[in-house]
Amino acid sequence: MGYAKGPMAVDWEERYDFVALRTKRIAKVRAELRGSDLDAMLLWKNENVRYLTSLRAQIIAYKASSLNGVLLSPTSEPVLLCSGGELDKARFGMPWLASSHAIPIMEQRELVDGFVTDILTPQLRELGVTGGRLGIDQANLSLIESIHKHLPNFQLTDADTVMQRARLIKLDEEIPIIEEACAIGDSVTQRALDETRAGRRECDVAGDALQTLYYLGGEMPHVITPYVASGEHMSPPHRLCTDKVIRNQDLCFIDIGAMWNGYFADIGRTTIVGKPSRRQKEIYTAVYEGLMAGIAVMRPGRTNLDVANAIIAKVSKHGFGDNLFSLFIGHGIGIGANEPPYIGETLPGATVYELRPNMVFAVEPLVWVPDVRGGGGVRIEDMVLVTEGDPRILSRVEYEERLLM
Repeated sequence: MGYAKGPMAVDWEERYDFVALRTKRIAKVRAELRGSDLDAMLLWKNENVRYLTSLRAQIIAYKASSLNGVLLSPTSEPVLLCSGGELDKARFGMPWLASSHAIPIMEQRELVDGFVTDILTPQLRELGVTGGRLGIDQANLSLIESIHKHLPNFQLTDADTVMQRARLIKLDEEIPIIEEACAIGDSVTQRALDETRAGRRECDVAGDALQTLYYLGGEMPHVITPYVASGEHMSPPHRLCTDKVIRNQDLCFIDIGAMWNGYFADIGRTTIVGKPSRRQKEIYTAVYEGLMAGIAVMRPGRTNLDVANAIIAKVSKHGFGDNLFSLFIGHGIGIGANEPPYIGETLPGATVYELRPNMVFAVEPLVWVPDVRGGGGVRIEDMVLVTEGDPRILSRVEYEERLLM
């Protein structure tokens, strides 16, 4: 069994093999690409660029798909297409990159056209790809129109599904990195719980938690808008932190998490300020038992639907089946903060997946009941690794025993 050994490099213990990790990630993507009908991929999502290049980039708000990209063919090394501000760092500090090129922010039409004609076209030619199916995960419409105009031999199609397949089953080298992210995420959550008390504001608690995140070397929270919701802000849930003052008898939910070396931990806990009411304890107990019931069936050969059904059945047994939050109740996680497979998705297109070893999930049932003094909303969220045998809970923050019946 692995565990989080510490985020620093040391000479006295083997910890994280990032060289093997990078090599194997690229090999997985190439294998999926060769098995697809794509001739090349042009990717822009942060997680896909990180997966293929290990670029830790500055993230400018609302520009995520406009700053950095990567180009890959079935036989090539990844070509990093990065903001000019990242270029020197990439060339001097990332020797594993075979090629890197500066690109503009991908939104002004004239600059986008220049990228397609003067950067993308020569790079595709250098890879030996002069036409065919070019996969894209996400892009501005201006880029799509420019490719149609200047590269008529290419048909644009979906590449994100290829990347999702590559990332679905985690490499053995990814698991301990996720565990280290969980160790930091646990610490962030614990700091928030320790700072939750009457007279403080939700934003105070979030600020304290983020201090711990950065103290421990975390890159960012799982949710860019830290989620600290107290009292009636969980009924229905307000999924951010505000200047609301936390009061006696308030339930308070913490969901901030952590990212470390590109991998996310998504951990959530609900606590109580003061003495809980019976109704609050009933809701918390239903969520806790639902979570445990879902985790218990997370074994190879079972499905995400089995997990959802187990959670829903247990919550319904407590009389709160109709009070489950409308969002899915679990999701895959890794280098993507939220990624398939989803647990409990009810919208059109929801897919049944068979669980396999080295899948990692964040399981997060949420029940909210209106008109409860101090709030009637509870979520508990754990990181869970599917193994050959029993599921392994990677998050370790204690549950709130005062809220259990």
